[in-house]
Amino acid sequence: MTEPRAPDTVPEATRLEELVVITGFSGAGKSTAMNVFEDAGYFCVDNLPPEMIRGLVELFLHEGSKVARAAVVTDVRGGDYFEALNAVLDELAETGLRHQVLFLDADDQELQNRYKETRRRHPLASSVSAGIAGERDLLAPLRARADVVIDSTGLKAHMLRRRIADEMLPRQQVTRLAVTFQSFGFKHGPMRDADLMLDVRFLPNPHYVAELRPLTGKDPRVVEYVAREGKLDELYERLGPLLDFLLPQYLQEGKAHLMVAIGCTGGRHRSVAIAEHLAGRYAERDGLFVEVAHRDVERPAG
Repeated sequence: MTEPRAPDTVPEATRLEELVVITGFSGAGKSTAMNVFEDAGYFCVDNLPPEMIRGLVELFLHEGSKVARAAVVTDVRGGDYFEALNAVLDELAETGLRHQVLFLDADDQELQNRYKETRRRHPLASSVSAGIAGERDLLAPLRARADVVIDSTGLKAHMLRRRIADEMLPRQQVTRLAVTFQSFGFKHGPMRDADLMLDVRFLPNPHYVAELRPLTGKDPRVVEYVAREGKLDELYERLGPLLDFLLPQYLQEGKAHLMVAIGCTGGRHRSVAIAEHLAGRYAERDGLFVEVAHRDVERPAG
């Protein structure tokens, strides 16, 4: 277990006012989440066994405590996990302490890829796939009672940090809307965190053209093929005015981040081309910060 990390400046307070419990899948971004809260001035503790949350809360509720906000990461590394954590959460509800449970999720393939990159051993099993399957069964009840669930599939660290801040931290006056145009393939599963989702499988599919299949929607030859029947231009003629109307409305409403997901069959051709086009269209618009991401573009074309 790592040592508790206190913020550089501790807010003046006489007792704990808020506790955030961060949990979820190994590899789903819990460390990134803790960094978000630490940067926001929370007292943070990583890998805290559930039973020890009680003691930490009692310490910070003691008269004279200077810690007003705290965040703890607790997960399957804590051993006997669910019975203890569920009981602790029930006790927190009885105390009246303001608390939230943040659950970090990701799909199985994403978690396996992250373990391959880090070469870490899964805490539940020597086989990563077996560990993920076991963890998914164990975590289901906790996911159901979480206050906020964030799926980190396809999100880079900075995108996940922004999403967590948008969902969990006090909202300030928003002057820019961060828009992510995210391509994906339906055959690999839907985008569960999309605010707007477009299904573009009605467009000509380059997958069935042998010389285009290995390419992606970033290639002009693929874009030309997708546009050959005129339906792509018709889509843009209708979609552009819709987004031109919607984006300022979301900004005015105070939304800080918007994910527009574009899906085709495999996530390599049509959705990629459209996501790139939309990102280019809105890149220079005032009040917008635009990113483009492609969840499935690196998957095999077969």
